[in-house]
Order: sequence, then C-alpha cells, then structure tokens
Amino acid sequence: MTDGKHVAVLKGGWSAERDVSLVSGKGCADALRKGGYRVSEIDAGRDLADQILRVKPDVCFNALHGQWGEDGCVQGLLEVLGVPYTHSGVLPSALAMHKERAKAVFREAGLPVADSLVVPREQAALGHVMSPPYVVKPLNQGSSVGVFIVKKGDNRPPAELTSPEWDLGHEVMIERFIAGRELTCAVMGEEVFEVTEIIANTAFYDYEAKYQEGGSRHILPAPIDEELKQEVQRITLAAHKALGCRGVTRSDFRYDDTKSGKGELILLEVNTQPGMTPTSLVPELANLAGYSYVELVSWMVEDASCGR
Repeated sequence: MTDGKHVAVLKGGWSAERDVSLVSGKGCADALRKGGYRVSEIDAGRDLADQILRVKPDVCFNALHGQWGEDGCVQGLLEVLGVPYTHSGVLPSALAMHKERAKAVFREAGLPVADSLVVPREQAALGHVMSPPYVVKPLNQGSSVGVFIVKKGDNRPPAELTSPEWDLGHEVMIERFIAGRELTCAVMGEEVFEVTEIIANTAFYDYEAKYQEGGSRHILPAPIDEELKQEVQRITLAAHKALGCRGVTRSDFRYDDTKSGKGELILLEVNTQPGMTPTSLVPELANLAGYSYVELVSWMVEDASCGR
C-alpha cells in the first residue's frame, strides 16, 4: 500500500558515477509512479539538504552511486533531517565503500578475500609492489572506475597512475588477481536471490561492460553446481550481515576454476547501492525470484527508515 506516500528519488550527484545514477534514478522514479507513489526527482547538488527540505518527501529513495551518495555522507544527512531512506545506513555504507575496511570486516567474519595491500598512488606507479598479475583499485570508488589489471609479463604499472588528471584518491589498493569466472548474488531483506554469472565482452567487467548495451552477458541462474551456488548465497548473506547492511545489496565474486581440484571462491565486495539501470543485475535477479521491477522498488520504499 502506497498510502499516498511522497517519494523523493535522489539521483545524479557529482561523483564519477553520475551518468549511471541518472539512469538508475529515472528507472526507479518511473517504476514508483507506476506503483502509485507520488514522486519527485532530485538531481543531487551540494545544496541537497535545501533541495530535500523544499520537496518535503515522506521517504528518500537513494539512487545515487559512488562517493557522497554511497559512502555514508548522504545517509548521514538524511539521518540529520530525519527523513527515512532506502538501502543501508551510515556505518555499513561507509565500510562497504572503503574496500580495505570492508575486507577487514570480511576477514573477521571468516569470509574469503584476496590478498591485498594499500599504498600511495605514487608508490604504485613507480614499479610493481606485488608480483603480477594483480589489480589496481581506487579505495572508495564503484562501477570499476579507475580499475586496472596488471598482467603477468607487464613491465610496469599502468601509466594512468601518474596522470595529473587522476582524481580518485591518494591511495590505491593492490590486490591479487583472481582468474576464472565472475559471479554475483543479491540480498533483499533476509531473502537471498539466485546467482548470476557475468561474461564481459571487454577485457574484464569494467565500466563499459557494466553499463553499455552489449557490454556483457548475464547468465541466470548461473551454470554452477548446487554446492557452489549455496556457498555463494551463504557468503552473500553473511557479508551483508557482517557490514550491518539493510534493504538490498549485491555481492560480487570471482571463482577460479582454472586449476585442477576444488576451485577458489573469493568475495570481492558488497555493493550497498547496486545499479538499477535497464542492464543492471539486481532487477534481473529479483525478476527471476518473482518480483517485478515495480514490486522491487516499492519494497525498497516500504523498507525505508532512519537509524539503519
């Protein structure tokens, strides 16, 4: 029941993922209108508090991606304003967005993560700080923004690390590269969805593969055995709970089946604000579980609260 609820959809913002957020936000806003809600769309600016106070919504649907919208900043603002909001709260959002802090939580919970270290960008640019192959990642970006794979045999780290235009943070994570298959799974409340296998049509599942039409293929349910599926689902829920998440999250994995014997399953990260674009994974997984797009976003609105 919508009860005439007024929902402000927060979208856009000023992070590196602005364009994706605009598409997510429009899709969510359109679906909520179909679900009977009164909807205002807010292109989030640095005057977001004033924007929200002018609109006076009952609930904020947070469709922002990346820094400020996904890392606890907007969540803290909404707590101060006392406006119920979707997805996770301040602390789990901040933890999940900071890749190394999230890993510390996962390790403590006994969940499998790849070996990594955090170094200044300048140090990572000088020479290999880990034997290739490895992955270079900004500490607090999403959508594979600024991610590079350094392959075995590469003479030096990516030249982009020395660019004066780099604005993705002073430190970077250097992480052991996990070969094999890309898997993902999502949680909605206490319900764990099926597993999707992602096959990128680019070098890896990067920004282009995620958001451009034809950039990747999603196979769902993933063609994996029951034991592996259940393990992915178990870790997905455990990671969601370890961070203290609420609402909908999506966990990403690599499964190395390139070696003989039992494969290696590695948890990469938890996305507290998973994409809601037409090519996004969570709406597909929810649909497989019997939830339409309208039902999914409506559930998220009804789940909204403060103190998350």
